[in-house]
Amino acid sequence: MVCRYDIGEVITAMVTPFDKKGAVDYNAAENLARYLIEHGTDTILVAGTTGESPTLTHEEEIELLSTVKRATAGKAKVIMNASSNCTETAIRTAKLSKKEDTDALLVVVPYYNKPSQKGMTEHFGAVAKSTDLPIIMYNIPGRTGVNMLPETVANLAAEYENIVAIKQSHPDMDAVTEMQILCPDGFSIYSGDDSLTLPMLALGARGVISVVSHIYGSEIKSMIRNYKTGELIPALNMHKMLYPAFRKLFMAPNPVPVKAVLAHKGLIQEYVRRPLVELDEKEKKELFKVIK
Repeated sequence: MVCRYDIGEVITAMVTPFDKKGAVDYNAAENLARYLIEHGTDTILVAGTTGESPTLTHEEEIELLSTVKRATAGKAKVIMNASSNCTETAIRTAKLSKKEDTDALLVVVPYYNKPSQKGMTEHFGAVAKSTDLPIIMYNIPGRTGVNMLPETVANLAAEYENIVAIKQSHPDMDAVTEMQILCPDGFSIYSGDDSLTLPMLALGARGVISVVSHIYGSEIKSMIRNYKTGELIPALNMHKMLYPAFRKLFMAPNPVPVKAVLAHKGLIQEYVRRPLVELDEKEKKELFKVIK
């Protein structure tokens, strides 16, 4: 199937490295971006939830975008998180991101204020009309408090050519099937949960917007490639091998566990901004046993 816009198969929602004092470590961000590209990542998402966007300033977000764009040097696409529960703020971020030459935008269903389906339609429509950048919608009811229905997804995809995909972080496979039936040709669906990547591939998903790809990017890429070339048993075996990591890397609020592993590998400092807290030594021992 030809995509409206080729975002890739393995999109890593990159963590934001901080130094020990809690300031953004832009040098570490640049190095981490290069590392991800070398280990299976097609596209990097900047300042998403995994990047601790709730605790970043707008200035830090844009500087991170600029840093990652410089690090990728055309070797990977870069997506900017333009999510907000304020439509005007999302539009502002979209316009600033355009100036930084981002490749696409991620826009979440507005959180906390819990809009209706009509409100979601107007929110995404306003952002889509404000920019010509490709937009990936993001449906994650566990964080936003509301669920965007397949009919709403399909209506937006039909009306706005630059709404090209959705990140679906909701374990409702019937909804994925309904999107496949209702949405226009070329509209892409991405798993937003690592453990659901293979099941969603079976329903026609394009790939995954991943956390675990920080650690197992090449393996996830291999699983997707094997599935799409008909090597179903190797794909299933890889899924089974990775499944304990899929679960354990979410033993605490994301991105706490994955940052602990990246720090253990010497790629970043282990620091998360409050109200998140780092793992204790017992938790880290439990995590590293599975990851090893």
